[in-house]
Amino acid sequence: LFLAVCAVGIGGTFQYGFNVSIINAPTQHIHKFLNETWTSRYHKELNPDLLTFLWSVIASIFSLGGLCGALMGGSMAIRLGRKGALLMNNIIAIIASMLMGLSYPTGLFELLIAGRVLIGINSGIGLCVQPLYIGEIAPKHLRGGLAMGTSIFLTGGILTGQIIGLRELLGGEEHWPVLLSSSCVPAFVQLLFLPWFPESPRYLLIDRGDELSCAKALKRFHGSSEYRREMEDIQRESSALDGEKPKKPWQLFTDRSVRWQLITVMVMTMGQQLSGINAIYFYATYVFEAAGISAEKIPYVTLGTGACECFTALSCGLLIDYVGRRYLIIGGYLLMTLWCTVLTLSLTYQDWYPWVPYVSMMSIFAFILSFGLGPGGITNTLIAELFVQSSRPAAYMIGGTLSWISFFTIGMLFPFIVNGLKQYCFLVFLLECSFVAAFIFLVIPETKNKSFLEIKKEFHKLNFGRNT
Repeated sequence: LFLAVCAVGIGGTFQYGFNVSIINAPTQHIHKFLNETWTSRYHKELNPDLLTFLWSVIASIFSLGGLCGALMGGSMAIRLGRKGALLMNNIIAIIASMLMGLSYPTGLFELLIAGRVLIGINSGIGLCVQPLYIGEIAPKHLRGGLAMGTSIFLTGGILTGQIIGLRELLGGEEHWPVLLSSSCVPAFVQLLFLPWFPESPRYLLIDRGDELSCAKALKRFHGSSEYRREMEDIQRESSALDGEKPKKPWQLFTDRSVRWQLITVMVMTMGQQLSGINAIYFYATYVFEAAGISAEKIPYVTLGTGACECFTALSCGLLIDYVGRRYLIIGGYLLMTLWCTVLTLSLTYQDWYPWVPYVSMMSIFAFILSFGLGPGGITNTLIAELFVQSSRPAAYMIGGTLSWISFFTIGMLFPFIVNGLKQYCFLVFLLECSFVAAFIFLVIPETKNKSFLEIKKEFHKLNFGRNT
């Protein structure tokens, strides 16, 4: 099971985290490349406004690709299987890496844009299909910890991208094309190792009706002595579904039996993206400078933020099956609310006392730790648990689509929010975190150690009223 999570994660959410972080290091070098290419092609200087626009397209078109990938991921998981979809997804990553690597030697910045779109599609599919596969292969008493592999590999990808993006490694001017094309390495690793692992047992039995292959897969994952209990659970779910075909995303919106599960997915995925984590990263450089850290050393301090996220993802993975999902995610949002308050005050009174910038610095790390301990890790785990087999791929498509739209929206609106509200922008995120914590407290039951059918029964009262 552990090795399967590793094989899935390296080409799944690792790619997302890796490609989000590596684009920051070569910003100045890509600006120079765009200027030189434009001058040699059109024999005139590139207008500064057009340069800003081209760079914005290169940076943000990744999220548009991610949105397309999220819309494709569920269908691919149904048609090709969870494992088949992940293997096919690596072909997209390899093509994207080739395009980005060839952009500089060919002098075609259009290849860079095309490559970013494709690697975005790859990340969108990975974010959708990887949690599906892990959630379906895990026994219920380990489901939370194994599902945290999604978050651990995502944060590991961010940290790896930050490390190899340092100017001493691949962040220098001569190596940036290699840096951008290095996303083919995780793709090749997954293509090498994932074929050795079975397809999702739930997919094999419920979607394909292949009981023999399901039993073989369960024996591989759970051992010959333990697999029967899980087999019985899958058979019960299969009987309850009674041959129901996988649903399309739009069918979930008209299905009363999943109404509150769907509302929960929408609130959690949007809440995760709009929680202020992007604002924290934006303000990090400013806060580090105010604390007296030189501009040359800030990239190394920023590694601390990536290490923080990685540490909390690992901690959450160890705690989730003991503490439960509700306590961790509600606690995470409440702590983020607290640190938003502290950060707003410390940024307001930054110049009053010499020790205040260090409070801001501590608040940034504390906010990131709180995010990783709750919303960052548990959101994807809960989506897998709230739905039965026929609805799960469609739920991930809806959740992924909303997540990417929120990611794109906050990227577009955030500079205006910061310019208008300055440090008081954290008051907006404070309210948002408080609302999501209250919603989860009132609506979501604890899912620890429960089968998918038991969780469905918990929501039955909400969906159909207390008397049914």
